[in-house]
Amino acid sequence: MSDYDFEHVTTDAAVTTYDTVKGVFEALLKEVRELSKKKPDATLSGSKVKLINKVLEDLLTILGEEPEGKYLEPLEDEQLPQVSDALMMMVQFEAALNAFHGRYYEYVEHRYFSSDWEWVTEENVETWKQDHADMLERIAAEEDEEEEYE
Repeated sequence: MSDYDFEHVTTDAAVTTYDTVKGVFEALLKEVRELSKKKPDATLSGSKVKLINKVLEDLLTILGEEPEGKYLEPLEDEQLPQVSDALMMMVQFEAALNAFHGRYYEYVEHRYFSSDWEWVTEENVETWKQDHADMLERIAAEEDEEEEYE
């Protein structure tokens, strides 16, 4: 097993979507939670549903294929949902986002470089493998130079 074999690997594009959409989603979720405390049985307006669904659809591009993805869907826009129903759907997205982060954001130990919390993406793994191979070549070259001088 190589130093950079991971059980779960995503892509830079998925992480970019996660980073871009997560803050907007959290702000919308906060607003829906507040509205739910005041008027849980109120019906969301069509414009609110449309706005929320734009964000949920972006999230579905990265979460749809995840194990939690089978439970996720945009809000119903033909029969507008009550605030409490919208909140329930959005909380499922929140759980899926947390699972995505937990699955792909890991403490990565590098043998020759500093270790840190990093996104495990296909692109990062390739870079880490190349950096590791380059370092092994440098070490071998230095050892060869030392042997020549002995």
